[in-house]
Amino acid sequence: MADAVHPAAIEHLPGFVTQPGESDWLFTAVAVFLLAAILMIGNFYFQIHALPERMAHRTKKVQMEIVAVLALISLFTHNHIFWIFGLLLAFVDLPDFSTPLSSMARSLERLSGRTPPVEDPVVVTLVPKPKSDPVGGGI
Repeated sequence: MADAVHPAAIEHLPGFVTQPGESDWLFTAVAVFLLAAILMIGNFYFQIHALPERMAHRTKKVQMEIVAVLALISLFTHNHIFWIFGLLLAFVDLPDFSTPLSSMARSLERLSGRTPPVEDPVVVTLVPKPKSDPVGGGI
């Protein structure tokens, strides 16, 4: 009696129509496919989103940190202009201004006859205070 088809149904039912009490294989297949597709698309999105940070690893530390902060701001605020700025900043090699300026400062100090002040290392010794017990003559 379980194999009896309802009298209003057609003779040949499609394969995706299941009998009562059986599992729906089409639903299961679509659910697995949808879950796999969401995970793959999410992975691809995060790989593309991390592109400026990967490119900035070959640059200076400060520039890499700025690019990483811009990428995080873009991720959390959904303002993609920050991602574009981070990508452009990762492409551009910022010049080093501090090395020539410090070299000029050292040369000017030598030319002027001044010697740079040598800072003595400060030695700090901590002497523990004897603990006093306010209640009694503690140890």
